[in-house]
Amino acid sequence: MMQKRIVLGSKSPRRQELLAGIGIEFTIRTKDTDESYPEDLNPLDVPIYIAKNKANALIEGLDVNEIIICADTVVIVDKTILGKPNNDKEAIEMLQLLSGKTHLVTTGVVIGSSTKMTSFATTTEVTFKDLSKEEIEYYVSNYSPFDKAGGYGIQEWIGFIGVTSIKGSYFNVVGLPIHEVYQQLNDFELQNTD
Repeated sequence: MMQKRIVLGSKSPRRQELLAGIGIEFTIRTKDTDESYPEDLNPLDVPIYIAKNKANALIEGLDVNEIIICADTVVIVDKTILGKPNNDKEAIEMLQLLSGKTHLVTTGVVIGSSTKMTSFATTTEVTFKDLSKEEIEYYVSNYSPFDKAGGYGIQEWIGFIGVTSIKGSYFNVVGLPIHEVYQQLNDFELQNTD
């Protein structure tokens, strides 16, 4: 379907699974990049800022027949960004913050080639029931959610028992708003062939 070769700039197994799920063949290429951001940046703009940094680190190495996809996901609760927890204590604290509340999950996506770049963000509202201390501790000790923004994976046990409602894209919460990526990739290719 795609005329260009797709490069996914992510080590995330969930993003890889979602991209493979729409039948796109791709290679993986990553580079360690700074994921810090200006303190005064609107929390909703942070994932695009970080995704652009990831893309900029890889774009100069792209072949003319390659398109890169980079993404970053953040969890926002009470206007505070929750990143990836470093240990059990941080994961437990994050889930305690999310318990009984609605939070936002925003993914920024950058699609680029050696000649152009486009970006977009998708936000989903997720509501958790009141989680007990035992439920939180069970999840953290059995699922080790240290590679996940906000300290949880909606596709895991905590999502099954804890999420009471979702408004927007489920796959965005998993890590990539794949329906929009599909559309944007098609648009990007059409623009590149003009």
